[in-house]
Amino acid sequence: MAGSDENNPGVIGASRYQGGLHAGERGKLVAATGQNRRALSTINQNLIEGPPFPCAVSKRPLSEGNAVCDKIPPIPQHRPITRKFAAQMANKQQMEPEEIKKPIQSVPDSNEDCSIIDADNSDVPMFVQHTEAMMEEIERMQEVEMEDVDDDDDDPLVDIDNCDKTNPLAVVEYIDDLYQFYKKAECTSCVPPNYMEQQYDINQRMRGILIDWLIEVHYKFELMEETLYLTINLIDRFLAVKQIARKKLQLVGVTAMLLACKYEEVSVPVIEDLVLISDKAYSRQEVLDMEKLMINTLQFNLSVPTPYVFMRRFLKAAQSNKKLELLSFFMIELCLVEYEMLKFPPSLLAAAAIFTAQCSLSGCKYWSKTSEWYTTYSEEQLMECSRMMVRFHQKAGTGKLTGVQRKYSTSKYGYAAKTEAPTFLLEA
Repeated sequence: MAGSDENNPGVIGASRYQGGLHAGERGKLVAATGQNRRALSTINQNLIEGPPFPCAVSKRPLSEGNAVCDKIPPIPQHRPITRKFAAQMANKQQMEPEEIKKPIQSVPDSNEDCSIIDADNSDVPMFVQHTEAMMEEIERMQEVEMEDVDDDDDDPLVDIDNCDKTNPLAVVEYIDDLYQFYKKAECTSCVPPNYMEQQYDINQRMRGILIDWLIEVHYKFELMEETLYLTINLIDRFLAVKQIARKKLQLVGVTAMLLACKYEEVSVPVIEDLVLISDKAYSRQEVLDMEKLMINTLQFNLSVPTPYVFMRRFLKAAQSNKKLELLSFFMIELCLVEYEMLKFPPSLLAAAAIFTAQCSLSGCKYWSKTSEWYTTYSEEQLMECSRMMVRFHQKAGTGKLTGVQRKYSTSKYGYAAKTEAPTFLLEA
């Protein structure tokens, strides 16, 4: 009885790869003529040349020059790796050319149609298109507004935020809205210009002495500029609603500076230093008690627009240099000491200080279209406040309150106090 060829590995292995007549181990030719053999041959053929896996992506057929994969017969997944089969695989890998080891790139023939996808022409989400269209419309409207205002070719209106569009810290998209909010909120930060009338033990002269002393303390502690302006704002707002005895006025000033430091500074002075700078007139506990009283009286509202906030924006609109900046701050710090300057809002004080400084440096009246656009104040609106600043500048070196004069007479502040006052503004 002849043995079956189904268990002959040579016959099965060969028929699976070639599918025709093959030589067995005993040297006889094995023809796939039987019913079972034809079925096995059909199964093997389906395994080798069957359709791809349903999840596979159909790819474009390779050209003849790149069709290297057709020469490599696929390896059956269910075939056990015997010694003979492993030897056949090793021989085939040694006979492969080097091009097979390189990554295969599909290069379409010149006769084939190639569809090239351009990344720039890809579909853009609808909300992105709407956002871009809206931003373009806003920019176009702003340009039209600036063109309408720009009537004088000699003094063009400058977009001061154009150079900061790539700077995320400049928040160019929101800067106009921010300063519109500051203009509305500055009314809440202002105090009545006659609030001293309700104080029974202190007067405006004592207030000036206190602020002049705090300017020197601020300079000695090397605090930030924002801290000084917030300190004076807290003092005025507190005194406007609370009656204070004369002997507690300096305590109010020291405590206001402590609160401003906690709000603005990175490194806050310790209470002992503030007690020491006040000549130990108050104890540490008195400072803490006054701090509780002030912060509750102000209802914890420390976020107010001070003149410093507007100074930074308006100086940018004026395209200032260091000399103009120092002289402008000198002008506005002279106003901090004066009680009568409380009638002007912080934004007007900042604009008038820059206008007065420009007139002092240029020797003539100068207020550009750009400055008028961003400050919303015309030259006529600034004249009253500017004339008062000129008078303060003239008498800055005289009298007892000379803290600002001595501060801006140093090289650190560019000797700004030694600049001549623009007296021609008083004649206009």
